[in-house]
Amino acid sequence: MVEAHDHICWGGGHRHDKAHCLELRGVCAGYGAGQDALADISFRAQCGQRVALIGPNGAGKSTLLNVLAGLLTPRSGQVLWNGRPLHDTPHEIAFMPQRSEVNWAFPITVRQLVEMGRYPALGNWKAMRQHDRDIVDKSLKTLNLMHLQHRQIGALSGGQQQMVSLARALLNINKVLLVDEPTKGLAPKIVQEVAEALAEAARTVPVLLVEQNLAVVRQLASSVTVLSGGRVALTGMEAGAFLDDTGLNHRLLGVHTGTPADGTESAQAAPRKGA
Repeated sequence: MVEAHDHICWGGGHRHDKAHCLELRGVCAGYGAGQDALADISFRAQCGQRVALIGPNGAGKSTLLNVLAGLLTPRSGQVLWNGRPLHDTPHEIAFMPQRSEVNWAFPITVRQLVEMGRYPALGNWKAMRQHDRDIVDKSLKTLNLMHLQHRQIGALSGGQQQMVSLARALLNINKVLLVDEPTKGLAPKIVQEVAEALAEAARTVPVLLVEQNLAVVRQLASSVTVLSGGRVALTGMEAGAFLDDTGLNHRLLGVHTGTPADGTESAQAAPRKGA
């Protein structure tokens, strides 16, 4: 049983008594020689926190995930993990991209795709050990995918593909899980299943989540960081409190939120020039 003061790294299987800290200090980043897509980004996240990165289109959310995943090098500033440069400590970041960025026509099975999440820990040309197979089983069972493990990934539904992507990401978590719009285009029932799976992962690692569905943000996130124009407009506010403050989220997000008769949260984006 995990005690309140303990933290278990999901993929590493070890326990320690101090929460890890991810910190960004004055990060600026962009593509090519153009204007920075991110300017002076600073915030912190610790193990067990679920931080929703939200903001209007073009705010820099996906760019920030690319920086954290090591896919884009900042032009200035620091990304630190426990006070050390993040990408000096490999295999600590698990990145779950948008479903559209995965080639689902590739001829492999669900289990084979999930096993790829162990490759960074194994190193080059090393075979799967029993420990690795056990971790794969754990991930498949946690997300209720064991009955699909021998199915071709191209034969899965959109929701099943999202769950498989998450199962693969879980195998590579040592410290942080980054997730880019995991519920985009999914039916409400599947959205609920994905949200529950992410909430389970967030019990033991910090999760940074880009999500446009405010109902999912309310359910999943413990806090929000709002980006606007490539800058941090607000950080560290409790998610429910932010979403309940209609004036604040309308001012920062340009959305109108409400609670329809069915109890779900809705958001309608107000028109934004250049979004």
